[in-house]
Amino acid sequence: MNPTASPTPMSSDATAALLQRLAITEVVQSWALYRDTGDWDGLRSTMHADATMTATWFDGPVEAFIEAAQASWRKGSRSQHFLGGSIVQVNATRAIAQTRMAIQVRGPLDGIEVDVHCAGRFYDRVEQRDGVWRIAKRKLVYEKDSLMPVDAQQRVPLDPALLARFPEGYRHLAYLQTRAGATVNADLPTAKGAALDSLIAEAQAWLMAV
Repeated sequence: MNPTASPTPMSSDATAALLQRLAITEVVQSWALYRDTGDWDGLRSTMHADATMTATWFDGPVEAFIEAAQASWRKGSRSQHFLGGSIVQVNATRAIAQTRMAIQVRGPLDGIEVDVHCAGRFYDRVEQRDGVWRIAKRKLVYEKDSLMPVDAQQRVPLDPALLARFPEGYRHLAYLQTRAGATVNADLPTAKGAALDSLIAEAQAWLMAV
């Protein structure tokens, strides 16, 4: 192999496909930083006006989600979203973006400050409208989580009955949110099971229905 040889140029179609995937990935990455820094206009710019959002504590339209996040922000709640790699499938003006993510939440639990770490992935339906890619529907797949006190010398007793109400993928996150007064959906997709199978099947059918 000649080390000085020029790389084979990409075709125009391959270049266009790459640029589409990059634009979609940028939208997903931007969502996390806008959400975590309270940039609500920036957050709106990543989602279509009629988009929907489903998470442990929320299921509804994007504007209602932003209003709820703002209310939580004013109360001092802070969560952080850390994103990894993305896989993007594109079909014409529709795409499915799966992105590795981790959520970190800190809050009080029975008078003890705790951290919850939850790992999983964003499962986004993304649409191009008027030449712009934005999220049309976001759901999360929760794969595993843990809870620990900020002060390692403290012990956090958990109610086993409440913990058992939620699936393994997000039971500690749901526990903390429930004790904080939120209503948490106990039937969300996890690492495996009917909820995940249904999410994938519905999203793939949507992707191909162009």
